[in-house]
Amino acid sequence: MAAPTAFVIAASLLLVLSAPRDTAAQDFASERHRMVEDISALVRQTRAEIGKSAFDERVMTVMAQVPRHEFVPPGQVVSAYRNRPLPIGHGQTISQPYIVALMTDLARVEPGDAVLEVGTGSGYQAAVMARLAKAVHTIEIVEPLGLQAAQRLKSLGYTNVQVRLGDGYHGWEEHAPYDVILVTAAASHIPPPLISQLKAGGRMVIPVGAAFMVQQLMLIEKNLDGTLSTRQILPVAFVPLTGRR
Repeated sequence: MAAPTAFVIAASLLLVLSAPRDTAAQDFASERHRMVEDISALVRQTRAEIGKSAFDERVMTVMAQVPRHEFVPPGQVVSAYRNRPLPIGHGQTISQPYIVALMTDLARVEPGDAVLEVGTGSGYQAAVMARLAKAVHTIEIVEPLGLQAAQRLKSLGYTNVQVRLGDGYHGWEEHAPYDVILVTAAASHIPPPLISQLKAGGRMVIPVGAAFMVQQLMLIEKNLDGTLSTRQILPVAFVPLTGRR
């Protein structure tokens, strides 16, 4: 994220600087609006696979509010609201906005929910979830990304998000059980520690499949008796879940 501009406290200069900043804010708002329209169009195109023709209005409202341009490298800001994944360094990406919205919609987050995210990345998905849930605990194995995301989320005022550096395969047992678990990297199988940390009645959204092969976005629901119900949603392409097993 670019460093904040230093301001000289002089009335005339403040007047000169205010117009470009306001214009930029308006531009980003209109770009977010177009992004939401693009997401809605894709939902209609994929309704047979995902089982609905529109996402929850709360999800779409949040997608229209969270400043995605703050979560991409400076060189990617011009593309921040295009409906595609973008590189964020260290071989990682920020997910396509449609996929972020889809995973959020599938999670069915309620205001009192505790959320675990495996794969913080730039922090964008965590920011989206933070506006819907009570608390978000997110884990990132790539230390520079995790440190940057923690600072970014703090500076943007996401006070209900905690970032931890580590291997997300093992979850974050200290805050378990979770109402919702999101995994933003592809696993070869559903990690047993995450299943054990999912609350009865909770939902997990996770891409499953080998790297560079066809992966399936899965919705896992833990029934009240502890059994699991699974549903394949659609084919996806995520970076692999890394760490020691």
